[in-house]
Amino acid sequence: MLRILWAFMPSGLHRTYGAHHLHFITNSCHQRRPLLGTARARDYFLSVFEQTRQRYRFVVVGYVVMPEHVHLLITEPEIGSPSTVMQVLKQRSAKALLPKRKRRDAQQRMPFGEETRRAFWQARFYDFNVWTRKKRIEKLRYMHRNPVKRGLVESPEQWRWSSYRHYLLGETGPVRVNVGWGEISFRDRVA
Repeated sequence: MLRILWAFMPSGLHRTYGAHHLHFITNSCHQRRPLLGTARARDYFLSVFEQTRQRYRFVVVGYVVMPEHVHLLITEPEIGSPSTVMQVLKQRSAKALLPKRKRRDAQQRMPFGEETRRAFWQARFYDFNVWTRKKRIEKLRYMHRNPVKRGLVESPEQWRWSSYRHYLLGETGPVRVNVGWGEISFRDRVA
């Protein structure tokens, strides 16, 4: 029996889980700041992403890490939901990548002992269900072309923080792509 869960979100958004669709997820850094603007930050994010993939057992079909946002195309995890995956990914990457604060003098505390909270990620993420081959290829092309469109590189293979090189060259990157999924190839055409 197929169990489908709809998670209703504020302002009319909803997420559909349990239908065995792919999920095209977009998550932005807080206030669209380039908090992933360094190679070190992007490398660390991908390290956490791979650890999360292994722990929650989902297939990564594609990804790109941009300076101020990420796009992920993943299956539903065997453990938890895409929301669980995103919560873990956001928490672990933010904890490591946010600059460490200097301890304050006890007399300089905020009223009532409150600390100002810093944010790395936007509170919510965008999740689009992908269920056709045509839409899957469209989303992969979109994410792989994103660094070129933004002027960060001249061609997609120059941006090492995406799954493009896996598809074009069969290269193994920091995140395992298509493990347990039907292989998708763009070797015959530009993605």
